[in-house]
Amino acid sequence: MTGYNNTALPIGVFDSGVGGLTVLKAMRAALPHENFVYLGDTARLPYGTKSPASIARYAAQATAKLVEHDIKLLVVACNTASAVALDALREQMAPIPVIGVIEPGASAAVAARPGGSHLVLATEATVRLGAYRRAISSRDPAASIREESCELLVALAEEGWTSGGIADAIVRRYLDAVQDENFRADSIILGCTHFPLLRDVIVAAVGDGVEVVDSAVTTAAVVRETLAANGGLAAGQQRGTLKLLATDGVNRFARVGGQFLGEPLTAADVQLVDL
Repeated sequence: MTGYNNTALPIGVFDSGVGGLTVLKAMRAALPHENFVYLGDTARLPYGTKSPASIARYAAQATAKLVEHDIKLLVVACNTASAVALDALREQMAPIPVIGVIEPGASAAVAARPGGSHLVLATEATVRLGAYRRAISSRDPAASIREESCELLVALAEEGWTSGGIADAIVRRYLDAVQDENFRADSIILGCTHFPLLRDVIVAAVGDGVEVVDSAVTTAAVVRETLAANGGLAAGQQRGTLKLLATDGVNRFARVGGQFLGEPLTAADVQLVDL
């Protein structure tokens, strides 16, 4: 691993599936000259139903595959893997930086609403692991935190039903279920990489005065800051390259992933790999 000896080296990104493509989209917008290689471990998704030991093993294997591409920085674009395996991956990759999606989102929420009430919308696995709660509490002990499992929002995102009456009704049902006279959120953290696709619906449901924190955007900002601080930003001015890898189902990866990445994909754009 050569680190920053060559700033043209790619940034490696992995997730259990296509959700992390929202993080990739945000990074490509913030860092248009960077090269990226993305791995979706679609053969073994979702990670959230697996044991911590299996998640850690899968994350290490995905990282090892990305290392074959001589990456200069690793982004763990998976909330479950970020919660379970981040420390181990940092040890595995040292001195190359490893950035997860939980810490940037927690930091942004605390900065926006110090001592505030934070609502984390996530998957059942992420809620069970409690990583956002720990990350927020460590930064702001005065914060009030609630976490809500929103599995139907994952399905909405993958079906492309990200606007209209159905999406609006489901989002409002989740928000009504978790807020009462004892808790009114003044920040909402999108704690699943699928949820940025529903950001507009969520913003419309909560109205003005509530900070909606997109972990994809906040992660992209941390990646940029990290590269800049270490002299690792790409020196060229041309559009960076993108390589997409998947461990199964390249046709579905392309069909659903195009919605998450914000541009059309075909199966020919995705390379099938084995871990």
